Amino acid sequence: MIDPDGYRPNVGIVLMHPDGRLFWARRVHRDGWQFPQGGMNTDETPLEAMYRELREETGLLPEHVEVLGATPGWLRYRLPQRAIRRNDRLVCIGQKQVWFLLRLTGCEADLRLDLTDKPEFDHWRWVDFWYPVEHVVMFKRGVYASALRHLAPVARQVAGEAVPLPGPDIRIQDPRGSAARSRQRLRSRGPGAPVRGGNSGDPAVN
Repeated sequence: MIDPDGYRPNVGIVLMHPDGRLFWARRVHRDGWQFPQGGMNTDETPLEAMYRELREETGLLPEHVEVLGATPGWLRYRLPQRAIRRNDRLVCIGQKQVWFLLRLTGCEADLRLDLTDKPEFDHWRWVDFWYPVEHVVMFKRGVYASALRHLAPVARQVAGEAVPLPGPDIRIQDPRGSAARSRQRLRSRGPGAPVRGGNSGDPAVN
């Protein structure tokens, strides 16, 4: 499923330990680390797709997590030119994503990376809240920074000062996909934009 602009609807998952650290996983047969994410099916809402991807990529069920919030609208990133398959009938140039913040309410033993025939990840660990922004693959850094900045205020309500406020150089993307590095904009918007809960107000996908 690709929209008229060439973006595939997708969900991203920020899984947080109660102490404020985030689930960070290594892709199978690659040296790249990232958050869980995956494409949406045509008959799924973002929330439904999130729970499916959560099960497939981490082994967790809805009873193992609490949905704390979601990004308001789509956040987009473009794929590097080498990753665009131009011979396909519908050319996908990138992903448009809704990001969910989850709190782990189960135990670490509930995390399983080997429940599917083709696991996405082969190793995981907990990292500091802003660590992924500087360590994910370069073309995803803008959307990671935007997602975490939107979700940070809610994360702080759970984990307190273990979740620092973003610094002035965090790259921000609004729900329409534009981005900026303006320190003045960060000052004017305050510590965080409003975050909606995962059970209502999610973008509809036809």
